[in-house]
Amino acid sequence: MTYLAYDGAVLIHPTYDGAFLIAPLTLPCMLYRAREVGPALLVPLAWGVTSAAHADLLTDHAMFVAHVVMTVCLAAFAVTGRPDMREGLLEIWWAVIVVGFFVTLAGTASFPTDSAPLAGVALFGWMLLPAGGFLATARRVPEGAVIYLAGAAGCAVGVACYAAGLWLAADALALVGLASVGLGQTAGILDAVVRY
Repeated sequence: MTYLAYDGAVLIHPTYDGAFLIAPLTLPCMLYRAREVGPALLVPLAWGVTSAAHADLLTDHAMFVAHVVMTVCLAAFAVTGRPDMREGLLEIWWAVIVVGFFVTLAGTASFPTDSAPLAGVALFGWMLLPAGGFLATARRVPEGAVIYLAGAAGCAVGVACYAAGLWLAADALALVGLASVGLGQTAGILDAVVRY
């Protein structure tokens, strides 16, 4: 999307439906911009942190804090993004965010309770949730279909590799699975941020 500052006080922004949003450059306007580009930073960061945790480079406390922060971010994104995400693809992605909030909340609860099932819900949930969004996006955005299908495939391959890594106690294979998910989801979200 192209953003134009007008007199340093107004933001003129084309919306997904071709209309224009004109807003004063205030804190809400800056939050709107952060909400639009934030996922392009948060997705690769989240998978990088997850991979680091699996390589024993982070403590459980650090991961607990990361889950708390992401739970809050997802709740804020779901609430503040709802007015702009009421139809079409944006509504599908809003649903991914809302379900993702509960998935992340399960992950957050897994730390104080030491619950492997809750941790599994969080990890496998986030490996698979975006795949549905990518498939829906590929159907509706033919010019980006290859990237979105690759994102969904990265999720599927990643789940298979990670599950096999757990089954075989092969940490390297599990890390390959996390990398596949991270790369696939990052490619899809980067394309979406740039394209829209």
